[in-house]
Amino acid sequence: MYHAKRNHLGVAGYEVENDGNSFEQLTLLADLRCGIDRGELELHYQPKISLPDRAVAGIEALVRWRHPLRGLLGPQAFVPEAEQSDLMLALTDAVLDMALGDQKQWRADGRDLPIAVNVGAACLRDSGFPGRVEEALRRHDADAGLLTLEITESFLIVDPSAAAGALARLRGKGVRISIDDFGVGYSSMSYLQSMPLDELKIDRNFTAGILTTDRGRAIVGAIIDLAHALDLTVVAEGVEDEETLAAVGEMGCEQAQGYLMCRPLPPAEIPTWLDTWTVPALS
Repeated sequence: MYHAKRNHLGVAGYEVENDGNSFEQLTLLADLRCGIDRGELELHYQPKISLPDRAVAGIEALVRWRHPLRGLLGPQAFVPEAEQSDLMLALTDAVLDMALGDQKQWRADGRDLPIAVNVGAACLRDSGFPGRVEEALRRHDADAGLLTLEITESFLIVDPSAAAGALARLRGKGVRISIDDFGVGYSSMSYLQSMPLDELKIDRNFTAGILTTDRGRAIVGAIIDLAHALDLTVVAEGVEDEETLAAVGEMGCEQAQGYLMCRPLPPAEIPTWLDTWTVPALS
């Protein structure tokens, strides 16, 4: 029933992988709860670049879990389960603290890097979340303007009034707000109009269609025009080749992110990447 409701299916047949009470998932959540407490989470970072000058615009924090038995796990292995439990709050708080800690270290080395952190729906429904973000910023002596919270588009429709209130409070403190993976959820023009937003990230599936179909290019162009009409910065995700990078720049995207520039890196490797990243000569 809950799987059907979450995915707007009307009716859904039982499948073990969708059962949040299965033995495997309950074991995973128990391990994750302990893993958060034991400090087993790690962050990797993927840079974003500005267009057209291709200077570094910031970095996005992407969580990993160093499981004692299963090794290093990507977010797809545990974040969906965390989102369906009470662990998402603790997971997000831990990621935010680590990201601001890394940012503080880079700042001490003379690098003021804007940083982005993903936030789940549970956080927006939690009245205490904005206060914890403010406390984390104070604890790390961080500039709120150099923190972006990325919200997956479909999360905004779960409880739009609560989401708008939480985001307005955070944005009022200077934190930037971004819609992540735009286009794959259940977007509504009313949400774009009413939510306090600064940035829109075009999902990689749409970016990939720019060079393959006229319709794909038209969709991306329409998203960019809409975002600019709402005074939002546009980021193209999933850029993996020079031709796509040039195309999104020509279409008006302010920033781009993807494997062409850099795969996600552990924090210790970010300074080296920054030192070796060279801005390509513009033709």
